[in-house]
Amino acid sequence: MNSDASTTGQDRALPVIVIGAGPVGLAAAAHLHEQGVPFLVLEAGDQVGASVRQWAHVGVFSPWRYDIDAAARRLLDAAGWTAPDDAGLPTGGQIADLYLEPLAKLPAIAPRLRLGARVTAISRLGADRVRTAGRADLPFVIRLADGTEITASAIIDASGTWRTPNPLGADGLPAHGEPEAADLIDHALPDVLGADRAAHAGKHTIVVGSGHSAANTLLALARLARTESGTRITWAVRGGSAQRAFGGEDADELPARGALGSGLHSLVDTGELTLVTGFGVHTVRRDGDGITLITAGGRTLTGDRVVSATGFRPDHGIATELRLDLDPILGCTRALADLIDPNQHSCGTVRPHGHRELAQPEPNYYAVGMKSYGRAPTFLMATGYEQVRSIAAALAGDFAAADDVQLDLPETGVCSSSNQETAVRIAGEPGVVGLISLTSTPSGGGCCA
Repeated sequence: MNSDASTTGQDRALPVIVIGAGPVGLAAAAHLHEQGVPFLVLEAGDQVGASVRQWAHVGVFSPWRYDIDAAARRLLDAAGWTAPDDAGLPTGGQIADLYLEPLAKLPAIAPRLRLGARVTAISRLGADRVRTAGRADLPFVIRLADGTEITASAIIDASGTWRTPNPLGADGLPAHGEPEAADLIDHALPDVLGADRAAHAGKHTIVVGSGHSAANTLLALARLARTESGTRITWAVRGGSAQRAFGGEDADELPARGALGSGLHSLVDTGELTLVTGFGVHTVRRDGDGITLITAGGRTLTGDRVVSATGFRPDHGIATELRLDLDPILGCTRALADLIDPNQHSCGTVRPHGHRELAQPEPNYYAVGMKSYGRAPTFLMATGYEQVRSIAAALAGDFAAADDVQLDLPETGVCSSSNQETAVRIAGEPGVVGLISLTSTPSGGGCCA
């Protein structure tokens, strides 16, 4: 890997392409601007923060001071931005409207942002993946859905994982019958108190999953049930216990995150929902207007609608002509896998990491943010901000700054060395998630807010 390859010479005249205009993508733009590196941000949606807006109704559990990138804040402050209260807890919609939109409109970024620009493929100009000679000197070529091609000196892929949720199937495959019942299955974080209220009011909803997205949905459904008679809730988890979903509760350094677990614990204790453990979905079957979930052993759950809160996974399909060396388990870089593997790590934080851990055999290509973590349920927004700060410094040739990677993240209050509890610690790893532990393992993982 050529992790010390800055964008110099002829390539320096070409922009760094940032894929995705979410929190981490726009943070990358801010850091590249500060480093004097030309860039272009490509966003598939018609607004910045398109994926964040999909969970606009959800309140995050980290206060504003953790949700705003340092370089982005400097740009905004210089423009006279009225910052939100650092101690306030925003919703996804507020992050998009009060932070990402003003950032995207700044003169430093607006002319270098393209909306409705979906990347379909990346390669090296005039060379496929097999060619080695002179490869690192060739610019990247990025092909868009409309056929447009753009050349670039480097690529920072901050496209995330929101568009590629994990299936319901307990083995990581779609459950039998799952595609045919897709209209009865919501993915993470439906707006059950707003836009999706009619689909759940007076109905029986089965929520599958044990991360933060499942907890948010269960708490919202409980509020709905208190005002809409006939609303029933079943919570199905694949493990033998729901303990992992409760997190640190009162011991959490982020009170809102602790309250999420405490509130969920209370719903179980008071019987406001029915908890079913050890339930791995194998088959999905339509039953009239309803839906039935079936385990490999024949256990069944029948309801009106299912919320699949089983997490997300990365899609590296656009980079098949690049030389990527991905960990066979998590789908992240091998160097990063050793730091975040939920099968190995329990106590302690994920070590700060930057351009070296995220480097690929393809020089100057980086996947960052949620996508960088593959299937590990440990990603935190503040971690993504530090990733792109390090990478921007490396691309500018300032390797002293690039290698000085630091993070200060609050604890969850959950710590255990047992195999059963490993996933608990990692799913709520110390950190500030304005969003986001949205990536997740097939066994449930963590989610956001």
